[in-house]
Amino acid sequence: MRFLIAFLVLFSAAPASAADINVKDAGTIQLSGTTYRLDGVDAPAFDQICLNEFADAYACGADAREQLSKLIGDHAVHCDDLGPDKSFGKWHVGVCTLDGATTSLNQQVVQKGLALAAASSIKSGFKDDQAVAQKDAQGLWKGCFVSGADFRHGNKTSALLGVSCRSDKQAETRAILFPSETVAPPNCTIKGKFAIRAHVTGNFGIYHLQACRTYETLIKPDRWFCSEEDAQAEGFRRAYNCRPRKK
Repeated sequence: MRFLIAFLVLFSAAPASAADINVKDAGTIQLSGTTYRLDGVDAPAFDQICLNEFADAYACGADAREQLSKLIGDHAVHCDDLGPDKSFGKWHVGVCTLDGATTSLNQQVVQKGLALAAASSIKSGFKDDQAVAQKDAQGLWKGCFVSGADFRHGNKTSALLGVSCRSDKQAETRAILFPSETVAPPNCTIKGKFAIRAHVTGNFGIYHLQACRTYETLIKPDRWFCSEEDAQAEGFRRAYNCRPRKK
């Protein structure tokens, strides 16, 4: 009976070829139609901005995603499914590994400084890997950034991380990491805005589609999303007045 329960809760999905893999960000991959959040990983959001070691702003979320894509390359990937994601049930939590590898992608993205070790984890814990990445100034750690979780929640008072953060430039740094004028990543046109009124439905904010009347009036979005599902997975709901314009 215990074996049956364990099998239902944790099973290994069949390996997916590179053609069936879509990397959403450094902590989220889609395999053959199933989207997995990498367990134990807090990756930068796809639209997140960080500072590099020269204090120049760069699209760290897109860069981290690209690094994970290169790491996967043409390899097949399989994921141990740990069950539905508690914050967004359409997605699952998983431990994903390149076919034939002994170290999971979850652990590798933390080791390479592409993500942080998440505080909450079902199975994986990578605090030691994070400590080494921080000491060696790997990836994000060589610059200055905030955690993906803090960026996603719009926590502008969150801790500044990285070896290049300057204590005398905190206000200027936060203004760059949480810009008032955000730039949309390629092919990501959905606008998101943090809103207290969204908390009533358990969300962080509201998103607006191009076909909606509210789209043009939202001139300073806090976030950009590539799909409605991505927006919903990050705690945003569609605007109630978001209806297609009348022809």
